[in-house]
Amino acid sequence: MTSKLFEFPELGTHAIKPRTVRKAHPDDHFSSDFRYQFPREDRDLPEVYVYTDQMSYDPGETVEFRVSTTADSWNIQIYRDGYRPEMAHEAFDLKGEFTKTSETAYMDGCDWPVLHSWRIPTDQRSGFYRIVSTCLRRDGQRFVQHHFVVVRPTEATRRGKIVFMPCTGTWTAYNDWGGGNHYFGTWGPDKNHASPILSLKRPWSRPMLWLPKGGARTTVDRLPAMGDGPRYPAREWGYQQGFAQFWVSAGWAQYDRHFLVWAEKEGYEIDVITQTDLHYRPELLEGYSCLAVAGHDEYWSWEMRKHVEGWVEKGGHFARFGGNFLWQIRLEEEGARQICYKTLAPTHDPVRDDPERKHLLTSIWDGEAVNWHGSSTVGVSGCHGMYSGFGGHAPRGSRGFTVYRSDHWVFEGTQLRYADVFGAEAGIFGYEVDGLEYTFRDGLPYPVDGSGAAPEIDILAMTPATMFEEEHPGEGRRFSLRDGDLHDIATLAGGDYATKRRKMQYGSGMLVAMARGAGEVVTAGSCEWVMGLTRRDEFTEQITRNVLSRFTAD
Repeated sequence: MTSKLFEFPELGTHAIKPRTVRKAHPDDHFSSDFRYQFPREDRDLPEVYVYTDQMSYDPGETVEFRVSTTADSWNIQIYRDGYRPEMAHEAFDLKGEFTKTSETAYMDGCDWPVLHSWRIPTDQRSGFYRIVSTCLRRDGQRFVQHHFVVVRPTEATRRGKIVFMPCTGTWTAYNDWGGGNHYFGTWGPDKNHASPILSLKRPWSRPMLWLPKGGARTTVDRLPAMGDGPRYPAREWGYQQGFAQFWVSAGWAQYDRHFLVWAEKEGYEIDVITQTDLHYRPELLEGYSCLAVAGHDEYWSWEMRKHVEGWVEKGGHFARFGGNFLWQIRLEEEGARQICYKTLAPTHDPVRDDPERKHLLTSIWDGEAVNWHGSSTVGVSGCHGMYSGFGGHAPRGSRGFTVYRSDHWVFEGTQLRYADVFGAEAGIFGYEVDGLEYTFRDGLPYPVDGSGAAPEIDILAMTPATMFEEEHPGEGRRFSLRDGDLHDIATLAGGDYATKRRKMQYGSGMLVAMARGAGEVVTAGSCEWVMGLTRRDEFTEQITRNVLSRFTAD
């Protein structure tokens, strides 16, 4: 079906609120540059915003679109995104209605009226359905806003053996639409702190679901010369485009979509669920031999981990092509609310003193409070890697993985050898990565005994990373993260802070494999692994094929 949608029209100017807030504490290095998306609510600048009460639906259910617009009329188009987009629903010249947005909508939801609905056909294919809402401005340009729903697979509509799970918990953590996310915001008595409570009943910040071609990534493309100052290309590009501050950190457009498009182009049949589905409907995994995840995969709930581990124990296969496994979240109201107190968890999380629920504390997995090492589920941990390739985080470090166990089945057909580096030209190693505490014996890396990692984990390839920016003096230089994350995570890890800091400041990102019961897990612990697929790095592609082929074999 031919549609104006696929011309990818001009996005128009969105309402971005620049805001200078008083620092919540001395380590809030970003507080002087906090931009978030919020409606202008000005009829001279028509806009349209849409959200849904749920992220995912079954075929046959009705999706209700809650809308606020300052335009007299608006349009909606819905299509299944992927290698070959498929139009599913269109409606034009819908009557507009404006509803004011609460200043705490990021936490409480928007509570807008339903202005349109779509009954999903009973035979609708599972997938990620992007919702494109538009309205015309007086200058003839279109204002465009993107939302999404996932259509879940059923026994009747299931295709193939792979179910793909976008990292929706991480998307929610970074979505600052309305004034807050799990990092910064207008929460608290002084309206200057990250919000530990986030509502799913609000739109998504531009451009988490769609990016124009050529959008910057967090990592730098060119290795800096001696004496160059720190560079943050995504911040620079995003500021020019008028994007909210956290546009690059997570989302369908920047990470997950790259995997789905590549996999469908390769001929794999892919169904889709969300992390909320995994939390509440683990039975959706039944009938699949492979669960795939890609991109920035930072936030999971206790229930999500238990469900995946139980499924793998029974013979499931978990293929994780992503990095930064770090924080526990809680979901409430059937997934409409996400909770993560992070650094405030030891003093503010309501479950901290509850003996029945204190294991659900929304802190780091590897810390003393939760004490459930991330490698139990994914083979690696965000506490033993973190950053590479931008600012003061190994800006001249390798952009690829160094091979150590070249005889492992994941490298079949690649002809890679011990000490070879792959993926550097495509930049597959970077932004945020996962690793383990490790030691070398006879030239090969092994997990450290007693570190919390299972000894049967095979470290196949790895590259150094750092949890802080090494700051070199220079005129006019300003570093971004500095050592704030190292300070916070080392503190949450418990024990003597100086010792924890020394232990955690350096790490690695890793490609690992492990058997678990009757199943198997492979993790390529880097957010940027997907760039090896999009940029057609032959080694990254072949390794990914090897994993998916083995995990879907009869």
